[in-house]
Amino acid sequence: MPHLLFIKRVSLWWLVVSLFLLGTAASHAGATNNPALPSVTWRADDRVLILAPHPDDEVLACGGLIQQAVAHKLPVRVIFFTYGDNNQWSFTLYRKHPVLLPSAMRQMGEVRHNEATAATTALGLNKEQLTFLGYPDFGTSKIWSRGWGTNTLFHSMLTHVTAVPYPDAFRPGAPYKGEEILADLTQLIRAFKPTKVFVSHPADQNGDHRALYLFTRVALWNLEHEIQPELLPYLVHFNRWPTKSGWHPDSALHPPESLADQLPWRAITLSLVECAAKRNALLKHASQTGYASRYLFSFVRANELFGDFPVIHPKNEDTAKYEAALRTRTGPTTEPADELTDEERALFVGVVWRYIYRDQDALVFAVELSRPLAKTVQASFSAFGWRHDAAFAAMPKIRVELGEFHYNVFDQTRQLPSETVTLERHAREIMVHIPLKLLGDPERVLATARTYLADLPLDAEAWRVLDLRATAPTPM
Repeated sequence: MPHLLFIKRVSLWWLVVSLFLLGTAASHAGATNNPALPSVTWRADDRVLILAPHPDDEVLACGGLIQQAVAHKLPVRVIFFTYGDNNQWSFTLYRKHPVLLPSAMRQMGEVRHNEATAATTALGLNKEQLTFLGYPDFGTSKIWSRGWGTNTLFHSMLTHVTAVPYPDAFRPGAPYKGEEILADLTQLIRAFKPTKVFVSHPADQNGDHRALYLFTRVALWNLEHEIQPELLPYLVHFNRWPTKSGWHPDSALHPPESLADQLPWRAITLSLVECAAKRNALLKHASQTGYASRYLFSFVRANELFGDFPVIHPKNEDTAKYEAALRTRTGPTTEPADELTDEERALFVGVVWRYIYRDQDALVFAVELSRPLAKTVQASFSAFGWRHDAAFAAMPKIRVELGEFHYNVFDQTRQLPSETVTLERHAREIMVHIPLKLLGDPERVLATARTYLADLPLDAEAWRVLDLRATAPTPM
């Protein structure tokens, strides 16, 4: 009898576990069964390139994708933009003592390099499939904006270097310059010839994530007569997103509400086994999971998301047509990021695109602000042109900076006469006319608008791609 009772209890326990697993699997299977989100599909000849701004982004955004590409026996390459060497708080927790010296920061960069190698190995890759560029964590956005040509080399805040310091990087000693980053990406993409490129998103609120997208866009334009891969951006940093923190492998990851209907999202569905492997790989990034595990585990879900904004083709037509196509929000946000102090939140000014259109020989950019600019809060428009017969490093990179009562115009760090652009203000709306000649008579333009308090970002609209060609082919 005791043995029979034991067998009955064990059988009942297995029944409960089985029912739980079946329920979880059913919930998991239905979590991404959403006809509005088409699936990313694989072809037998696919070559998969994943571009990660920092070590751990490859797992957060593409941990399931990597497993599926490996299972399909597809060629996979992962390129890491930085060594992630600018997070002193996570390093202090990891080392259990303050990490302050530049040499110690560089050592932590090597730690993160090794963590990424271990994480991708756990997903089925080997170190020969990884490339680490070593450009400055928390600095590539500034290089993108004003680090080209003869401008001063970017000086990394914590590692105190102006060139790639890592001997195991793709090109040790490469100067922190825009043209160097672009040359590396172009060379690596040309050599690998990907059919699918997964890269950080233009609406991501981390500067390195936005910069990697922008450099990648330009590199692909430079190579478009050789290859035309599918571009599939992924989102990691966005205010109050993901909405459910922690480990929830049976729940779907949904796009942020403000972006849900603004771009064509696609997804891949992960099995519970793939979710478990993704979590295991993420744990290899111990320097980061020890610091922000609940946030990082929020990305171990039943799916992974990819999508980009449509390319805009501005013409000399009524602005209403472009207002509907451009907007990412119905109005400027009034919800500052949680990281801001009470004083910074009190000064917060949100910004949203109103429209972009072509007015004969100029581009017209307009934004709406949540309230008028204050003395200490500024706004800016940036517009960088590209053309096939000019080096991107030599093309103008125009930035219009606006204060409460004044504005200045810059090409990178060089100030231009204010009258080179025309500015109009209407209450909380700002409109700027930028002559195409000032932009170098471009074929394409990358543009954004933002608000900031000194060097502190407040709000920003996603970088958008404008195609000015008369007969443009289907955009990437």
